[in-house]
Amino acid sequence: MIELFEALRDFLETGGPVLKAIAWLIFAMWLLILERVFYVFTAHKALVKELIQTWDARADKSSWNAEQIRQAMVSRASLKLKFSIPIIQAIVALCPLLGLLGTVTGMIQVFDVMAISGGGNARSMAAGVSQATIPTMAGMVGALSGVFASTWLTRTAKTERTHIEDALQMQRPV
Repeated sequence: MIELFEALRDFLETGGPVLKAIAWLIFAMWLLILERVFYVFTAHKALVKELIQTWDARADKSSWNAEQIRQAMVSRASLKLKFSIPIIQAIVALCPLLGLLGTVTGMIQVFDVMAISGGGNARSMAAGVSQATIPTMAGMVGALSGVFASTWLTRTAKTERTHIEDALQMQRPV
């Protein structure tokens, strides 16, 4: 276990300070994603049952006022379902940008080494090259994993909204 933490620490040091920022950002993104997944599978189900019971208890289901109440119930449930998806999507967009920042800072280090040593020492430039490539890779991996999760959450939110709308059917006057 200690060896795993040492390897992780060495990896973070190799990637430079930008990699640490990317790691924290990915950690925060996955916390938000897991919170949304947990909400979808637990609290949202209870909310839908409560909405259906509230709607079924209404006597008036066909007037204009009933339609407005129905739309408000669906909208509130949809807002709760989509709560942190925009934040997750913003983090997904930010990950590759921070990766590019890591590339720039790593290349600046390579150019500094080239200016000091005359440009011929590949061994001294290796640290800058790894500092340039590792954050880029980490930013792209974080963004790709976040894209899949945010796409699933967005699709699930749309599907659940449709299910709620179907469950809270209006009674049409005859």
